[in-house]
Formats: sequence, C-alpha cells, structure tokens
Amino acid sequence: MWKVLQHFVALCVIIHSTSALYFHISESERKCFIEEIPDETTVIVNYKVELYDPRSQGFMPSSPGIGMHVEVRDPDDKVVLSRVYSSEGMISFTSHTPGEHVICLYSNSTAWFSGGQLRVHLDIQVGEQAIDYANVAQKEKLTELQLRIKQLMDQVVQITKEQSYQRYREERFRQTSESTNKRVLWWSVAQTVILVGMGIGQMRHLKKFFEAKKLV
Repeated sequence: MWKVLQHFVALCVIIHSTSALYFHISESERKCFIEEIPDETTVIVNYKVELYDPRSQGFMPSSPGIGMHVEVRDPDDKVVLSRVYSSEGMISFTSHTPGEHVICLYSNSTAWFSGGQLRVHLDIQVGEQAIDYANVAQKEKLTELQLRIKQLMDQVVQITKEQSYQRYREERFRQTSESTNKRVLWWSVAQTVILVGMGIGQMRHLKKFFEAKKLV
C-alpha cells in the first residue's frame, strides 16, 4: 500500500510539473505571460536576471542597480501586484478571481551598458507546486508518510479547484455562445426585414411607374 501511494504521488508530481523557461528582453521592453489560475490559489514566481557581456558574448550576473518591475493583473484587469524587485528573487501572490492572470516584467533601468540585453530565467509554480514541503515537514515535525499524505491531500484540493475552474470556463463559453447566437439571429432578422422593406418599396415604385406609363 505504501509503495502504491508513493508511485501515485510521484505520478501526480510529474503531471503537475512546474513551467520553467527563459527569455531575452531589451531596454524598455515589456514581456507578459498569461497564466490560467483557479480562485484562491497561491502562485510563486522564481526569477533570475543576467546581463549580456559583449566581450565574452555570454550572459553574466547583472549589476546591483538592475532590477525587475513586476506587475500582475487579474481577469478583471485589476492590479494584484505591482512593485520593483532585485535582479534575483521570488514573487508570491494569491488569486481571488478564477481566470487568466497576466504577469508582466520589465527592467527598472533605462540606461543599460551600451543598450545591453537581459536574459530572464522564469519558473512559475501554481497551487501545491508552490508549497515548500521540506520546510513544512520541519516546522510541523511530520514523518515521511505524513508528509506524503499531506502532499496527496494538497494535490486533491488543487485538482478540485482546477475542475471547478474548468466548469467555470465551460459556463462562460456557453454564455458567450448563446450571446453570439442571439446576435446572429437578430442580425439575420434585421437583414430579412430590410430586404422585405426594399422589395415592397421597389414593387410600389414599379407599380407607380407602369400606371403613369398607361396614362401616357
């Protein structure tokens, strides 16, 4: 039973793997990412900034004066987080509205060395991925089995939130589809009325034309 539980937890961890990437950003350039997040979910973003070195044609640790301005907006375009961080660190926030959250990053400096380029390493962790279980085990003095069970329970909670979010998305899609279908229907009705009106007008005009021609 214990081995089965271990394999299941490992499988869940693989399925819910973190998303790590890096990108290049130039002076005054703004990079934004969209992350679909359920409500009441913790998100942790780990990042590291490196500066391009023309001499070695590689990237090196950035100078202390260079940092990153991070801005997070929720699906209602409300600012969840907006502040300047150092060249390396961790950002944490909790979603209160389900949907697409926009995470934007740009440098706080407008005077890089010869208009240099930055490489930004980014690692976004959502839900149970953002929990430091080693720290939790140390604080709560959990055994390995208790820690595994806690991880499993957190993953079940996260899966439940994601399923709820999927239902929310389906409901919004259904409402959008119904609204679009209604607009298409009314537009078709309006076109039909206009065509009928134009046809009646043309028939009256032709009738008057032929009556006038008979009189002549």
